[in-house]
Order: sequence, then C-alpha cells, then structure tokens
Amino acid sequence: MTSVFHAGEQAVQAMAGVRAEADRLEHMLGPVIKPAAQEFLQNQSLAIASTVDSAGNVWASPIIGEPGFVKPLSEQSVQVNALPVVSDPFHENLRTGGAIGLLVIDLATRRRVRINGDATIQSDGSIHIHTKQVYFNCPKYIQIRRLKTSNVVESKQPEISRASSLTIQQQQWIAQADTFFIASFHPESGADASHRGGNPGFVHALDSNKLLFPDYSGNNMFNTLGNLSVNPQAGLLFINFETGSTLQLTGKTQIIWDAERIIQFIGAERLIEFEISQAISIDNAIPFRWSFGNIPPTIQP
Repeated sequence: MTSVFHAGEQAVQAMAGVRAEADRLEHMLGPVIKPAAQEFLQNQSLAIASTVDSAGNVWASPIIGEPGFVKPLSEQSVQVNALPVVSDPFHENLRTGGAIGLLVIDLATRRRVRINGDATIQSDGSIHIHTKQVYFNCPKYIQIRRLKTSNVVESKQPEISRASSLTIQQQQWIAQADTFFIASFHPESGADASHRGGNPGFVHALDSNKLLFPDYSGNNMFNTLGNLSVNPQAGLLFINFETGSTLQLTGKTQIIWDAERIIQFIGAERLIEFEISQAISIDNAIPFRWSFGNIPPTIQP
C-alpha cells in the first residue's frame, strides 16, 4: 500500500522513532474539505500562505480578511477573497499560478486547518485553490490571542524595507517572539505552511544572518521537517500582533539531531538552524490587531 507520506516525511519519522504512530494518522490526510473544516474556514480572519519564487526561495505571507474571506466552493476547492499587501512576494510568486500551502488559524480557540494544493489568482483578485491535502492540526504551542473588537485599523500606507541580514532591532524582536510561522516546499508534494510557538525567547538570533530554534513534540507527521529534509529552503514569518508589522525571512535550514546541542533547550526533540538570505520588513502590513491572552499549559516552563 502506498503511503500518503513522501520519502522525506518517512525518513524524519524513522529518525524520530514514530513511523508506526504516523501511519495510524494517514486517515486524517486527504483532499476533501469535510463539513467541520468548511464550517471552521468560513469563520476565520487569519491565514498564512506558503509560496515559492522563481529562484526557489520559499516565503510565508499573511492573508487577513473579515470572517468568510476563506470560502469553500466544493469538497476540493476554496476561494480566498483577500491578498497580502502589494509589496509581499506572494503576488509575483503566484502570478502564473503554482503550489500553495495555506494555514488558517484561530488564535483564540487554538484551532487550525492546513490546506495544501494548487492556486491561481483570478481576474477579480481572489485566489482559487484546488486542494490536495486538508486536515486539522492539534492546538499544541499556540499562544492564545483574541481579535480586538475594533479590529480594523485606519488604513496606513505600508512601509517596506529589504535587506540580506537582520538589524539589531529585528534580532531583538525575534528574541522576544512567542510565535512565528514557517513555510516549506517539496518539489513533488507541494507547499506547506505551519505554526511554531513557545515561551518568549525560544527563537535565538545567533547573529544577523542565523537563527536557531527548537522543534518540540507534535503530531508525528513531520510535514514541515519532511519537506526540509528534501528541500532545505524555508520561509519564516513573524507578526507583531499589536502593531500590524511583519518580518518575512527566506533562507536555508538544517535539522540538528545532536543530543548534546538539543539538551540545552528544555523540551526540544530537535533543533532547526536557519540561515537568512533575504529579509523583508513591512510596517502597516496587516490592518487587524490581537490582544494577548495567555500561554497554554503545553508550553509552560
């Protein structure tokens, strides 16, 4: 019987000693948007997209809209009625269509759905996605945040800056972060977007071009790490939920299995080293704001 997991995912599952556990989860993965997922999608305001540029760089982009902006059209198609700001790489990446990974997440309830498939931007500006994989993820490590009642901030012109390394201020931002999103891409299976969370300070800025962060126990599928084991290119997205600013990074990853290094990070089962090739900072990138709720027990020290 052919596995739904590609060779990279299976290799990482084997390294982690969870192949049997992963096989028992295969029933969760499929192209159909089930009724529970359809209902969830129609009530969300935040999505993260994974796309790839012409040079093979992987990017994570925020897509924000009023509830209902993610609209299931059928069991295998979704329409997204919003786009990132025009300076986001997303637009050029999907100019002629291509693979997309979409993570739709509710920070208040800690629920999330992953949608992976092929996307095209329609003439009316909407995004049409033909789904290949749709599934709910566990709520582990999601920091609780609530969308503010007056969530639409008066429109301001986005301000963008591009660089090949991080500023001191950006390194400080990353060092205080409790949440980021990671985009990955497999040349055959397509793009994927995922969430990463931890206590503030769980991401370490080693210098202006290199980050190090732990990989905690999860659902044992290893969709992200499986992709990275085959194609180390990845995109990271940090969102300032209080100001609407974003920091997008693209670069190359390395999965670290060295026990002596891993033991320095409480709760970590692996480490990921990320070398930055490009950084895009956008002020006023998103019009919504979230208030911090609390740290769930799963990531308490």
